[in-house]
Amino acid sequence: MMKKFFSLLLLAAATAAVWVVLKPDKQGSGTLTVFCAAGLKKPVEEIALAYQKETGTEVRLQYGGTGTLLSQLKIARQGDLFIAADDGALADAKKLEVTREEFQLVKQKPVLAVAKGNPKHIDSLEALKKAEIKLALPNPEAASIGRVSKKLLGAEWNALAAKAAVMKPTVTEIAADLSLGAVDAAIVWDSTVPQFKGLETVMLPELAKHEEFATAAVLSFCQQSAEAMRFARYLAAPEKGGAIFQKHGFKAMPGDKWAARPDLILYSGGVNRTAIEKLLQQFATREGITMTTVFNGCGILCATMKTMGDSSNPKFPDAYYACDICFVPPVAQQFPESVVLTEAEIVIAVPKGNAQNIRTLADLARPGLRVGLCNAEQSTLGFLTKSMLKSMNLWDSVSKNASSQVPTADFLVNQMRTGSLDAAVVYRINIHNDSAHFDAVPLPADKSKAVQPFAVRHDSPNQQMGRRLLAFLREHRESFESAGFVWKGDTAPIKSAEIVLPDWLKQK
Repeated sequence: MMKKFFSLLLLAAATAAVWVVLKPDKQGSGTLTVFCAAGLKKPVEEIALAYQKETGTEVRLQYGGTGTLLSQLKIARQGDLFIAADDGALADAKKLEVTREEFQLVKQKPVLAVAKGNPKHIDSLEALKKAEIKLALPNPEAASIGRVSKKLLGAEWNALAAKAAVMKPTVTEIAADLSLGAVDAAIVWDSTVPQFKGLETVMLPELAKHEEFATAAVLSFCQQSAEAMRFARYLAAPEKGGAIFQKHGFKAMPGDKWAARPDLILYSGGVNRTAIEKLLQQFATREGITMTTVFNGCGILCATMKTMGDSSNPKFPDAYYACDICFVPPVAQQFPESVVLTEAEIVIAVPKGNAQNIRTLADLARPGLRVGLCNAEQSTLGFLTKSMLKSMNLWDSVSKNASSQVPTADFLVNQMRTGSLDAAVVYRINIHNDSAHFDAVPLPADKSKAVQPFAVRHDSPNQQMGRRLLAFLREHRESFESAGFVWKGDTAPIKSAEIVLPDWLKQK
């Protein structure tokens, strides 16, 4: 279908596409205040120095046990970023409403640390209970590793705590005690061990399968969002913070490729524009990025992506917001998963009062009627309209009256305003705020619903940012509903390969 109308699509793409480039407000370099879990001190300190040298922005770091830092933030409500050592602390921060956007940095496991060579043959919880073994434990009220270990060990933790030689508020303090020989063993993160000389890891079965993520989160009271987001991206970038975390023995999580001001490219069906245009500007300002958005018919958008060949093209979109799920399969290789955000109803738009008494799709076949349809090769609405009419054996008769076939429904609505059309098949959204001039004639319910899925490209260098954009859109349901959409954004993601379309809607 795409090849047959290749030249037509290229022409339409050149004339009908709407490119929107959003630039953030100018952000000056200043000072960031970062509250960081003590176990991450060495790499974060090195990353902060590199960032300051590269950008000129000073990063002030305050270290402590994650629980202790969270208590400080709850009271002071000042600062820019919080780097938590575990998922539980991050969940607590959310409950307290002190954090916003999140950036996973590293993965950690709780382990037992002993002196190099394990001279006292400590290899189990039972061995730790021996009277002659001096054990250091992290305080569960202050340190994430303490809280996580206590939860995992249950009653065993109580037994160990009762005989512990020392219990301290940060993982680095007990690791330092072990490194100096003051104790024989300590429960720490696996990433803590390589940061201290003379230590090695013992994997305890009770702890071995558990993983936690250290995460940087922008604080809800941060006054310089774009700068905080930029440092968070730097922390997570594989070639920046990620490389330094790896050097210090941490297992870094995949982040986005570093750019001081990245450009996020979004392809969006034209119907979505009224709901998301302002949100995209807000997102770009918050993130301190540039956003390039192309609004067009999804047939054109898919054809453009196909013309690029593959996603190695730097202009290939990072995210795709289609007008209907049926235009995801053509690009499923690049967008293997999507989330349906909204639903839009397809209707027949007629001038106010409906003087022609149009009640059904069959009425559009009346001789002399001037009908507006979207082009089936260029737009989702056009494809859905043609498929619907064909399934009802009406395509040939109605298309004879189609005095206009355009890429998007906005063109049709404008033509109706000028009086050059008697009726047009559009989304109800297109006339949602113009009830003074138009009436909407409903269509068969089982065939007149378009659902709009949002997908992030699987190999995008801005994949995490694309996911944050999706989360941001899902937080603003009211913007979609005020534009006339039906909200569907709370549904689970769907695999592109598993999308099943009815026979009448399958692309031939």
